[in-house]
Amino acid sequence: QVQLVESGGGLVQAGGSLRLSCAASGRTFTFSIYAMGWFRQAPGKEREIVAASWWGSSSTYYADSVKGRFTIARHNANNTVYLQMNSLKPEDTAVYYCAAGRTNSILDRYYNYWGQGTPVTVSS
Repeated sequence: QVQLVESGGGLVQAGGSLRLSCAASGRTFTFSIYAMGWFRQAPGKEREIVAASWWGSSSTYYADSVKGRFTIARHNANNTVYLQMNSLKPEDTAVYYCAAGRTNSILDRYYNYWGQGTPVTVSS
């Protein structure tokens, strides 16, 4: 059984910052060999990838909409991935999900495990 637990969401004013955390656990789960992604889903919209950290390399991926504002960081030693979100905009309002998958991909169908989500609301 693999569990991903997100935290750090909340209400923030435009221009502010939040740091999301995702702690992974599971008796047979080896964090270092999983791609870790952050996705988000806004009301009435489809889920989209925000950022990802590939396993086996230091490569990362960012959606164009968050480049230069968001930073993903993974700490294999404590099975945690973070999403630092700066210069937040109202359009960043969504439920943010952490996900883990064995394939380095930006497509959500390649992610096997998902957290319950943490809401982020950015007020104007």
